[in-house]
Amino acid sequence: MVILGLSGAISHDPSAAVYIDGKLVAAVEEERLIRDKHAKGKMPLESTKFVLEQAGLKPEDVDVVAVPLAPISILSPARWHYAKRYWYAPDRALDAIFNGNRRYRRYVSNIRKMLESLGFEWGKFEFEPVEHHLAHASSCYHLSGFKEKTAIMGVDGKGEYATTFFGYGENGVIHKIKEFYDPDSLGGLYGAITEYLGFDMLDGEYKVMGMAPYGDPKKYDLSRLIDFDGKDFRVNTQLVNVVGMRRYKENGKGFYFTPELIKWLGPRRKGDVADDPYIHYAAAIQALYETVVLKLMDYYLGDIIKETGKIAFSGGGALNVKLNQKIIARPEVKELFVQPASGDAGTAIGAASFASVKRGVEVEKMTHVYLGPSFTNEQVIEACEEHPDKPKFRKIDNVPQNIAKVLADGNPVAWFQGRMEFGPRALGRRSIIGCPSFNGIADRINEQIKFRERWRPFCPSMLDRVSKEMFKVDHPAPYMTFTFEVNEEWKERVPEVVHEDGTSRGQAVSKETNPRYYELLEEMEKLTGNGVVLNTSLNRRGEPIVCTPTDALNMFFGSDLQYLIMEDILVVKGDFPEFA
Repeated sequence: MVILGLSGAISHDPSAAVYIDGKLVAAVEEERLIRDKHAKGKMPLESTKFVLEQAGLKPEDVDVVAVPLAPISILSPARWHYAKRYWYAPDRALDAIFNGNRRYRRYVSNIRKMLESLGFEWGKFEFEPVEHHLAHASSCYHLSGFKEKTAIMGVDGKGEYATTFFGYGENGVIHKIKEFYDPDSLGGLYGAITEYLGFDMLDGEYKVMGMAPYGDPKKYDLSRLIDFDGKDFRVNTQLVNVVGMRRYKENGKGFYFTPELIKWLGPRRKGDVADDPYIHYAAAIQALYETVVLKLMDYYLGDIIKETGKIAFSGGGALNVKLNQKIIARPEVKELFVQPASGDAGTAIGAASFASVKRGVEVEKMTHVYLGPSFTNEQVIEACEEHPDKPKFRKIDNVPQNIAKVLADGNPVAWFQGRMEFGPRALGRRSIIGCPSFNGIADRINEQIKFRERWRPFCPSMLDRVSKEMFKVDHPAPYMTFTFEVNEEWKERVPEVVHEDGTSRGQAVSKETNPRYYELLEEMEKLTGNGVVLNTSLNRRGEPIVCTPTDALNMFFGSDLQYLIMEDILVVKGDFPEFA
């Protein structure tokens, strides 16, 4: 059975994924292919072309097309809740009641036009609309590999109307326990403060999370933002999660918070400096988010977690690695699976996996996210020969051994190998890497290569056996979805990848899923004593992670990078190393 999953239903992060008989064979975000971060308002056109080609499929081979958006009945409490809470914007409120599936119909119409442009014949395949939060739930539960009864949590901005999901999975079936509806959204609340702190919603939340350790969460009380009694919450729409005339506006742009928030907290932050009071606001919103989610988790899922210890978590809120650290610290939690593409791009996988299981075809456990395009040495050479900057390049042998020498000498390297990662984390296929024991390497990459804020942290990739020594908690960490406290000895050994609060967002690399990267880490261990590299995404600030050799060359020549290795082809700006 061939199932095509398509995301982009919420007007950002479109993507495509293909399952064949329960095996996920390809997935890619549209942004990587069209070079437009988050690809807002776009359809997953190029991503659909790629996954079909990668899987060797034609349109007529597809049995099911699944999308992460579904019609919501007028009898559902969701639409009435929305209308009641948005009473101050009558057009929105009335629309929810009388035309509440307008966005769904528009999306299906756009998907149909896109598919027909690719040669699909509407009606020749089954069309499966999946509720947005069920797609998120499927993307984490069905791919977790958990066989026991599993607690499921979903936190994001919103889907059709739902914003927060609590349920459980048993014998492959997802059961809802509780949903919360827009505007009562924890993701929306965090996103509103993200905008107030000077970043873009749906993009800058991880920057707020990175800023938070520099502040004191007790210095400012942000509890006015939300009414919470331990089982229900209501966001204060006098301050955040607002539409229309309630929005604060600046230079013609409307934000997700009100002028009242400015009166309370002061001017919106501008620039790149992390300073008082904004670092304390970041710390406070992070603490508030953690507190509410953990208490809701205890209330709705506590008994299930105590029974089996298994949790699956997805939605954009699941990418909050500090929250995830708190979850796995709970003694009753045996294992937390966070879908590595937890944002809306991952709902392409979620919708497709849901449709597959619904039809009796169990999907495989996710073991890696290397699901995107790859390129041969010949394609890399062709890109080099055609590039206007006339790169100096040479094919080299023993790539892991020789690149490890370059790293150990204190040089950052752009590392471009194999099939591109799916999801927001660079996991050793499209990465900038450095030696984490080399003093100043993090600042250099921030300032001269990534062109981003000085206070932004970097993450380590390490041999899977090293993670057990480096971190205080032993928990699977293949996808950089958790932070861990770093043991004191390792703080001194790899200081460039330890954040202000003594934690690291680590990737434990296995030989089975990424053999060349694993071999590089082994060589680093021989040279430096540490089987660890600093790893950050191969892109500049505001750009998608690179996809093609040409993308990588553009990034290389637009930064202070001196070394780029694409498959076996080494590109340099200065002299070639002795081994080349």
